[in-house]
Amino acid sequence: MNILTARQQDIIDLAKNRGHVDVENLAEHFQVTPQTIRRDLNFLCEQKYLGRVHGGAVHLSSVTNFEYHSRRHIAAEGKEKIAQATAEIIPDNASLIMNIGTTTEQVAHALSHHKGLMVITNNLNIANIMMDSPEAEVLIAGGIVRRPDGGIIGAPAVEFIRNFKVDYAVIGVSAIDEDGSLLDFDFREVRVSQAILEQAREVILVTDGMKFDRRAPVQIGDLSQINTFVTDKTPPKEIIELCKLHNVRLIVTGPDEVSELESN
Repeated sequence: MNILTARQQDIIDLAKNRGHVDVENLAEHFQVTPQTIRRDLNFLCEQKYLGRVHGGAVHLSSVTNFEYHSRRHIAAEGKEKIAQATAEIIPDNASLIMNIGTTTEQVAHALSHHKGLMVITNNLNIANIMMDSPEAEVLIAGGIVRRPDGGIIGAPAVEFIRNFKVDYAVIGVSAIDEDGSLLDFDFREVRVSQAILEQAREVILVTDGMKFDRRAPVQIGDLSQINTFVTDKTPPKEIIELCKLHNVRLIVTGPDEVSELESN
C-alpha cells in the first residue's frame, strides 16, 4: 500500500478544490523545486488520484464536475485549436445548435466572423459571445439558469430545442468512455444535449484529450451518433476503432498541425 506524504495529500486537496493544479504554482506554494512537484504529480497520477495534463494535473471525479472558472483554464490552448478547426467545417449561412461547455464557447469565439449564421443555444455565455457578431442571429432557450456556468437546463429548454432542425450541432461532453459512451454530470443538462443530437443533420463533437481519462455518471449518447469528432489529442485505440466502425470523421489538432485520421 502506497502512503501519501503530507504534501501529496495537500496537492490532492488543492486539485479537488480548484479542479486543476500546475507545476509552477505548486512549487511556489510548497517552496520546493518544480522537479519535486513533477515527481509528486507523476506518482499521484500513477495511483489514479489525479489525471496528468500539460503543465500540471486535474482532480479525477466520476460524480462532480470541476468548478466552471477552473474548466475555462484547463487545456485552454487545445480548446482554441479545436475551435479553429471546427469553425473551418461550418460554412457561412448555416444554422447550428451549441450546448453548454467551455470548448463550445471557444467555438463561438472562432465563429464570430462567419456571416449569416443562425445560432441556437442553451448557454448564456455563447449567446453573449455571438451577440457581438453583427452577422449572427442568436436564439436562446428558456429554462432554469445554472448560476455557476450560465447553462440553461430543464424541460422548457428541451422543448425549445425541439422546435428546430438545424444544419449542425456542436456539442461538448465531460467524459468519453472506452466503449464510446458520451458522458456528463447533470441529467437535466443531458436531456437538452440529447435533444440537440436529435435535431441536427450533422453533429460535431468537440472535446479536449483530458476527457478520455475522465468518468461521469450520466450518458448523453455514443459515438455512433457523431459525424465529426474534433479533439486536440490522438484518442485511445478503442475510440479510434469505434470512429472507424461508425464512419466518424476524426480530426486531431496536434501541437503543430491539424490532421485527419482515416475513418474507413
